[in-house]
Amino acid sequence: MAAASSTPNNDDTLSDWLILHHAPGIGAVTIQHLLERYASPAAALQAAAHQKLGLEPAAQRFLQQPDRERIERDLAWAEQPGNRIITCREPAYPALLLQIADPPPLLYVHGNIEALGQLQLAMVGSRNPTASGQRTATEFARYLALAGLTITSGLALGIDAASHRGALDVSKPTIAVMGTGLDRVYPSRHRELAHAIAEHGALVSEFPTGTAPRPENFPRRNRIISGLSLGILVVEAATRSGSLITARCAGEQGREVFAIPGSIHNPLARGCHTLIRQGAKLVETAQDVIDELGALAGACATPEPQDMDQARAPARELSTDYLQLLDSIGFEPTSIDAVVETSGLTPAEVSSMLLQLEMSGFVASCTGGLYNRLK
Repeated sequence: MAAASSTPNNDDTLSDWLILHHAPGIGAVTIQHLLERYASPAAALQAAAHQKLGLEPAAQRFLQQPDRERIERDLAWAEQPGNRIITCREPAYPALLLQIADPPPLLYVHGNIEALGQLQLAMVGSRNPTASGQRTATEFARYLALAGLTITSGLALGIDAASHRGALDVSKPTIAVMGTGLDRVYPSRHRELAHAIAEHGALVSEFPTGTAPRPENFPRRNRIISGLSLGILVVEAATRSGSLITARCAGEQGREVFAIPGSIHNPLARGCHTLIRQGAKLVETAQDVIDELGALAGACATPEPQDMDQARAPARELSTDYLQLLDSIGFEPTSIDAVVETSGLTPAEVSSMLLQLEMSGFVASCTGGLYNRLK
């Protein structure tokens, strides 16, 4: 959609945009074609009143007799503090998002609208990550946020939430792109996280108020996550996952795709390995992402050593026995029997020491009584 001059965001004009946006069967591409043909929503609505536009009958009827209650509900939402609805013709609309094939004609935003114009990196991954994957996402997000990138994700369980929290840990902005209307939070357990994100960054959606979390919404949401960003980093993903859909969107949009490799025994590493085989950049450190982005992220820099103190979890010195035990545990799930055999310690000693290592953040317990090393 070509950039156009700014459209004043007053109620009358915004109402016209909202009528097009709410019409059944009319999506971003159709609205784009209507705006190219009629120049403005008002002109398209005037044409709809006198002629058929080649639309489905339900859409044609809606444009002639719109559901005013739904329009007024969105307008009322936009009047609340911290809320804004921006059109694709306003300067506040993100420039990178405008470049994709099907940019949303409207964005509902709650929080700091200026965050949308900052350099962004998308981070996505499994909703059920390993403890190691979750920790990796948090630490990468801390580093990249300190380097000057705004972390963008989807507020989902697992890697998404860990990425948002990593940025918040170092008091940097993060953006959550939602698959619902912004008058609700999904999943509901992330209500407090959503509030924190809105305080430091922004919640964003293309969906009107009242939109429930329907499955078909999330692939549409994913194209916005990648469209807002310079690139996308996949931390952990199964071979069939929404994260790979987002990565595919990024590739189609000309964005950089990064993936973190993992153990061949970890099913959640297979999606990342697939991406790497398809040409995604393999990254082992967060600085690898900065280096690869190069001129695209010209404003980014390696965080100062004193700043990186915020990004590192506090370490605790370990005795020789604990170091010996830690060396017996892999970064992939390892059974207690294997640890006992490798370390030479008794089962009772191993169980007690594993508990201490877990409490100190060196290992994590996995399903099936297994443990994996975190650092």
